[in-house]
Amino acid sequence: MLRSKEIITAAGALVCAVGIGFVMQKSETAQMHYGKNIDEIPASEMPVLEGAGAKNALLDVQEITLTSAEFDNGIALPDTDAEIMTVAAPASVLAEPEMPSAGPNPACEITASARPVAAAMVELSMDAACMPNERITIHHNGMIFTETTSASGTINLKIPALAEESVFIIAFPNGDGAVVQTTVEELEDYDRAVLQWKGNTGFQIHAREFGAEYGSEGHIWEEKPGDIAAAVSGEQGVLTRHGDTRAPEPLLAEVYSFPKATNGRGGNIALSVETEVTEANCGLEIEAQSLEMQPDGKIKTQNLTLAVPDCDAKGSFLVLNNLLQDLKVAGK
Repeated sequence: MLRSKEIITAAGALVCAVGIGFVMQKSETAQMHYGKNIDEIPASEMPVLEGAGAKNALLDVQEITLTSAEFDNGIALPDTDAEIMTVAAPASVLAEPEMPSAGPNPACEITASARPVAAAMVELSMDAACMPNERITIHHNGMIFTETTSASGTINLKIPALAEESVFIIAFPNGDGAVVQTTVEELEDYDRAVLQWKGNTGFQIHAREFGAEYGSEGHIWEEKPGDIAAAVSGEQGVLTRHGDTRAPEPLLAEVYSFPKATNGRGGNIALSVETEVTEANCGLEIEAQSLEMQPDGKIKTQNLTLAVPDCDAKGSFLVLNNLLQDLKVAGK
């Protein structure tokens, strides 16, 4: 359940071109704190951590690295007359695990297609009967995640577009794959932010629309993601998650989309990234990457390396306030 465990706020030491805030806080004070801006809470209201069992403390999270750069995937668009081609997998921003491979299979026929659908999404389909239950990697304009083909070697996915001329690369571990392209004219009607990571690190995007508090109607996150129909009508944003969590060391992504063209309200959408301290990540160094669409159509990326607190802090949440830029929405 939301906020059934601790939520901790902490200040982080960075090596970066932009600032980032960390929050760790106890559930008993969550209602008080999330009812107002975290940055406005005086330091005097934050108790000092004393001993391993201390709660509701301002912690100093060290060894955080955050860099900012403009993304260029270096992938040329395929010719419009060659919508499908065999390709080798490009290098990933988040390193993939070494997977067993039988090598290229020249007899394997792979067909794929892409078409635009509602909310500036793309329906991506592939048929590779010779590749049942096989790991695949999807690449799109900097976003990358892993999926698994069905028992008949097919996939059918809906993926948020990150470019009007959208190119999708589907890559198998043995080097086989396909490239498809489609035009998404509605993309300019949406603001979009992506968070991607590797493995069971517990990362989540939280969007609080127009002053919404945690757990209220305008709080969009994994357990209350909204829906495509509401996004199309302009009622609220929608969160989609991509990647097969059952695959070994999966690459996963979350995408928050807001319908700026059909929305009638004006104001701010607060975006934050959170991860729970669990048995799977406590005491480890974890990595993530954010991708944010800019007004000129380019993608801004930031790479995060974070040292998670030791296992004494299990059940707490790390809240990254500034990894994703808040959205400013102009009312009609």
